[in-house]
Amino acid sequence: MRIVSLLPSATETLCLVGGSRYLVGRSHECDFPPQIHDRPILTGQITDFTTSAEVDRAVSEAMASGSSLYTLDTRRLAALRPDLILTQDLCEVCSIDLNTVRAAAAGMDPAPTVVSLNPGSFEEVLDDVLTVGRAAGLEAEARAALVGLRERFFRAADHVTPYTDGPRVAFLEWTDPIFVGGHWTPQLVERAGAAHPLNPTKAIEGSGSGEGAQQAHRIAGKSRRIEAEALIASEPEAIIVCPCGLTLEQAREETRLLAEQSWWRELPAVRAGRVAVVDGSQMFNRPGPRLVDAYEWLVGWLNDRPELIPKGFPWAELK
Repeated sequence: MRIVSLLPSATETLCLVGGSRYLVGRSHECDFPPQIHDRPILTGQITDFTTSAEVDRAVSEAMASGSSLYTLDTRRLAALRPDLILTQDLCEVCSIDLNTVRAAAAGMDPAPTVVSLNPGSFEEVLDDVLTVGRAAGLEAEARAALVGLRERFFRAADHVTPYTDGPRVAFLEWTDPIFVGGHWTPQLVERAGAAHPLNPTKAIEGSGSGEGAQQAHRIAGKSRRIEAEALIASEPEAIIVCPCGLTLEQAREETRLLAEQSWWRELPAVRAGRVAVVDGSQMFNRPGPRLVDAYEWLVGWLNDRPELIPKGFPWAELK
């Protein structure tokens, strides 16, 4: 089996189920786990990070013109002769688009299988562990890995009390303009005992209220853009700044720029010193196995249980 992964979360999932030995190529963003750093890089990006506002402008212009934000080395891809290509079609801003990958695969002889992962919820992220395992011929290993992830998730959930109202959380996935988290992020925030009023989950039709043990039946939409007035009106008691694709240091700098706004100091979370900055390149924004790490961190931070926070979790508290 020869596998190319063009999606960081898929690469992490493949390695979790024991398939790192099959990986022959990766995207420029596939950087975890460290043992895959020697695999050839097949993609690149046309934009470099400067500031949140400038990146948003460049992305908007590219989308308007129909241009891709990423490049794919099709000649090198063909030379690797993959049997399987792992990619996505969930977000054209995050990784190479599915149509480009399919076109490249169709030109190969024999044509590899293309598996696209597009999870919209935490449960679908877990399902993708089995999807990758089956595609790689590692289904038994995938089932064992999934059991381990679920055990960790529910072990952390045991520390969340359902009898008190948790804090109102603003999870900022981008800072200029402001985007609040969507998909699996509101699920994780709410299941850590907090509220996510700027993009709350809703019960799946026909599933009842989705309360209590049925929280898996509550889902959220995509991340959404809001104005500063909406953030102010939500009166967040805790703020998590986790810009998509940015390192911890980059996220800290973007938070510093955000803190220069006159209204920032008046937010309840800022006055209470409850602002956390997280590495969005590694955590929360990747729909892969480390969402369980992110959940453990959420439960630990929001419920004042620091012993639950994974060792080495990339975050900083802004005082």
